[in-house]
Amino acid sequence: MLLTQMLAEEGPQNPLIPSTPELIIGLIAFFIVFGVLGKKLLPNIQKTLEERRDAIEGGLERAAEAQAEATRTLEEYKAQLAEARHEAARITEHAREQGSTIIAEAREEAQRQAAITVAHAQAEIERTRGQVTTALRHDIGRISLELAGKVVGESLEDSARQSRTIDRFLDELEAKAAESAGAK
Repeated sequence: MLLTQMLAEEGPQNPLIPSTPELIIGLIAFFIVFGVLGKKLLPNIQKTLEERRDAIEGGLERAAEAQAEATRTLEEYKAQLAEARHEAARITEHAREQGSTIIAEAREEAQRQAAITVAHAQAEIERTRGQVTTALRHDIGRISLELAGKVVGESLEDSARQSRTIDRFLDELEAKAAESAGAK
């Protein structure tokens, strides 16, 4: 009571400063409420904060794992793409080689066919030349004998004589033709 007497003697109090008993009761009530809240509410708050921190850290870890997985997938994709490009280049090169081989084989076959055709044509020309030469010799001999018979006025019927005369005449013509060709 001494305290209350001292306060009463002091005079009128400032309305902003509480009285001492109110201050003491307020502090005791504050500590009781603070203690109860600390025992009941603070663990729930800490639990909620811990869950949020775990969720955030877990989210960051999951994001990091997802980023790592995306990076791995990208590297695999790049490796597969490089492998596919390499395979495409190899196939293209193989196709070029096959094309070159096919073209070379076709050229060889065409040259072989051309050589065969030329050989057949030359053989045919030689055969035809022989036939024409024989026919011309016979016709020229016959015409020559007729002309000679008309010029001489007698018949040249002896076949051995005819053959020798014709052969000599044709040999002379061939010799003259060879000389003319050699001079050019």
